[in-house]
Amino acid sequence: MNGRKIISFENIKVACRNCSLTTLCLPMGLEPDDVEKLDDIVKRNRPLHRGDHLFRDGDRFHSLYVVKTGSVKTYAPSEDGGEQVLGFHLPGELIGLDAIEHEMHNCSAKILETSAVCEIPFEHLEELSSTIPSLQHQMFRLLSREIGHDEGMLTLLGKKNAEERLAAFLVSLSDRFKRRGFSSTDFYLSMSRHEIGNYLGLAVETVSRLFTRFQEEGLLNVERKHIQLLDTDKLHNIVQGEDSDSKRQYP
Repeated sequence: MNGRKIISFENIKVACRNCSLTTLCLPMGLEPDDVEKLDDIVKRNRPLHRGDHLFRDGDRFHSLYVVKTGSVKTYAPSEDGGEQVLGFHLPGELIGLDAIEHEMHNCSAKILETSAVCEIPFEHLEELSSTIPSLQHQMFRLLSREIGHDEGMLTLLGKKNAEERLAAFLVSLSDRFKRRGFSSTDFYLSMSRHEIGNYLGLAVETVSRLFTRFQEEGLLNVERKHIQLLDTDKLHNIVQGEDSDSKRQYP
């Protein structure tokens, strides 16, 4: 292992093969022995807390990260000296793929709530991928998913109005929670209204008004960060522009 110390967690034994997220971040059909090999290179660090960083803009690239529990925000510096939110990452999602080419992170990753994160040293992952074809295929699939997500965001910000953007954000969260075995209609938002607005290119006041409006129209119940989706069909229709009130103007 080139002299690197791989942390042993025998006393905790939270193994990949027993993780409920296996089907999300591991390739289908991976042999038990191969799962053992992958499990051997994964580092499981102490729990991270809100405000902690996995990495910062400009840091050297060493590892990829998979969210096991909790959530993570990625962001980059904005022109006004603030931050531009690039994404919110939920359990089973991989962080750091964009740093592979230049071997340097061009954004920061901050913990939004108490989280457990699996760290995968990229050097060891490359070595393992060369001997396990299905693992290499999984890396291609994850890279493709990242590209698709980026294209989706460009469409969302370029062609959707305010209510369509927020509806699309809620539908996306609903779908992602469902894939992870959680409720698709009852969940908590770990991010603030300001962070949602930053991500969607909307003023925080607009986000708050839209949440109020969606609640008044019976689409959802919202109590601070607790969200209950009551009419996902209508939300999907809004995303498609079928029920969107395009005459309303939002900053």
